[in-house]
Amino acid sequence: MKRPRLNLREAPLPGGQPLAFAIGLTIALFVGMLLLLGAGHDPVRIYSRMFEASLGGPDAWAVTLNRAVPLGLAGLAVAIAGSMGLWNIGAEGQIMAGAIAASWVARIGGDWPGLVLIVAMLLAALGGGGLLAVGPAIARAKLGVNEIITTLMLNEVAIRLVQWLIHGPWKDPGAHNFPLAPMLPDQARLPTLFSRAHYGLLIAAAVILISSLAVRYTAWGYELRIAGSSEATARYSGISLSRKILTVLVISGGIAGLAGGVELTGTADRLTESISNGFGFAGIIVAALALMRPSGVAVVALLFGAVQIGGQSIQTLGVSSSVSTILQAFVLFGAIGAGVFSRYRILLEGEAPAVPEKVNQ
Repeated sequence: MKRPRLNLREAPLPGGQPLAFAIGLTIALFVGMLLLLGAGHDPVRIYSRMFEASLGGPDAWAVTLNRAVPLGLAGLAVAIAGSMGLWNIGAEGQIMAGAIAASWVARIGGDWPGLVLIVAMLLAALGGGGLLAVGPAIARAKLGVNEIITTLMLNEVAIRLVQWLIHGPWKDPGAHNFPLAPMLPDQARLPTLFSRAHYGLLIAAAVILISSLAVRYTAWGYELRIAGSSEATARYSGISLSRKILTVLVISGGIAGLAGGVELTGTADRLTESISNGFGFAGIIVAALALMRPSGVAVVALLFGAVQIGGQSIQTLGVSSSVSTILQAFVLFGAIGAGVFSRYRILLEGEAPAVPEKVNQ
């Protein structure tokens, strides 16, 4: 029996990653429909509720955009590192580190003017996330230690640090013994753009835009892509790999930390155990679907924000919010599969690949 094998196409099929993404979304919706039917639910009713809750009006858009902000920044953090072939799996912990740093500034600067306090909190969040990435960056650049392991391990450190703070020195005495930090001062909260959408949307959009332009059009970004494609070429070109690794991983951590600061000042209003809310891990999926391109994370983050908000809304219909997680997973699997088949064709053993005809001159 002949076994199938993958053969690289002469050129990818038209459509590229946007088509693969659309196919992944279609597959996810189809699989979700089958699961809902199997559970005795009406898929049309469920999907209609998800759409109305996430994109059905200004208020729904505001909630979805607020959710897309940390997803986009987390995805950008992973994509920046991914542009150089590095994997920052620690965005979840870096988000928490950023939120911790921002909370500390709010505690010591509660009497500061609003703009000064918010800027200081966001800068502290950048520093907090970047600081948590320093160790993995040095270990990777100087010792060759895999950054996946070190960044992943530090997630647990950040989680335990938050738990210690809100159960101990930062516990709100007025929270009726719940593990919560005190509420932020009123002037520490980001103002709103419309409905409940806050200025974090503009901050995230600016950071994503600047990062995209830097990676694509600057000498720094060119060196980043060279180093990611071939270490040998980078060394031959005189690029310092250790310096690039240090810079990129710390910037990646800082952006993830900023996501924590924005989430704290824009939505959460206080430090809690769930401040990161899985945004760091979801950011890995966002970056993967964007092909590790900073320019693509905004659209993917918006879609994932809509799916998550829609998933929460269907609980009132007796459907688990886990449906949204399943949909996100199948969007990823479907997009990856479509992306593979856009570049490869399936051949049976012994079958020769098609050879393009030569044009007579």
